[in-house]
Amino acid sequence: MGGKLLLGLLAALAWTGAAIAEDWPARQVTIVVPFSAGSTPDSIARIVGERLQARLGQPFIIENRVGAGGNTGTSAAAKAAPDGYTLGVSIVGPLVVNALIFPKMPYDTASDIAPITILASQPSVLVVTPGLAADSVEGLLALIKRDHDKITYGSIGRGSLSHLAMASLAMKAGVSLVHLPFPGSPAAATALIRGDVQMAVLPAASVVPLGREGKLKMLAVTSSQRSPLLPELPTLREAGVAGVEADAWVGLIAPAATPAAILDKIHKEVVAVLREPEVAARLAPQLMVPIGNTPDAFRAILKEEHDRWAPIIAAGGIKVE
Repeated sequence: MGGKLLLGLLAALAWTGAAIAEDWPARQVTIVVPFSAGSTPDSIARIVGERLQARLGQPFIIENRVGAGGNTGTSAAAKAAPDGYTLGVSIVGPLVVNALIFPKMPYDTASDIAPITILASQPSVLVVTPGLAADSVEGLLALIKRDHDKITYGSIGRGSLSHLAMASLAMKAGVSLVHLPFPGSPAAATALIRGDVQMAVLPAASVVPLGREGKLKMLAVTSSQRSPLLPELPTLREAGVAGVEADAWVGLIAPAATPAAILDKIHKEVVAVLREPEVAARLAPQLMVPIGNTPDAFRAILKEEHDRWAPIIAAGGIKVE
């Protein structure tokens, strides 16, 4: 009798969850962005939010919650009511890397966050100053092995993807290079142009225009395959450097306790939006391509990122105090 009652209760709960999901969204949805307005995650959230609003007939509001390397906003999304009305976007730093470099985290990605889908991704690009005597990855590796004490690299912050990618590249070359962190891509790119640093791995959107103007030399992309938006650039893997993959992706997340039926509905609607030609056209100027993968595929990428960067962080003693 007890077993039948339990089964009935579970069936009722499942039916209720499905009914709630069917009505989603019945009111305003907030998307928390852990970075400032105008940042890449913010731009993508606004594009997707606008299209969801047009598709579903409810407001999708962007809320920027900046701080602690993305932890503040990601924590706000993770700890929101698990009802589908507060979502978040986040990136590899707050979802993977920060737990490896910060002494304390306000959330646990594995237990507090439900990955929904990766919205879009862009490759990072290995760039050097025009005056550096290297026109290929092979040439650059030979140069830094020979003159490593004369070469410095920039990044967009200690523990950032651009820092970890360059640290990994230096380790694979068997050398130690001086690292100069900057507060963002524009400052790092300016330092490259001035010759304050000689090389960097930076998001494509921040350096490709400069590369096409001849102000920087672009040597390779860090993605596993050539970018359809930058087909002329080889991958690092093609140049014989494996394991330095640093795609700048932006993912959609929800609180972990959000009912599965609601998560499924959100995933379905978001993927439909990402397949719209208009969305791809709006992402292309940022050198981003829409992804729209499954939650399981998103989780697998989180694990890959952890397994890729944890040894680099440990070997380099990279920490944020």
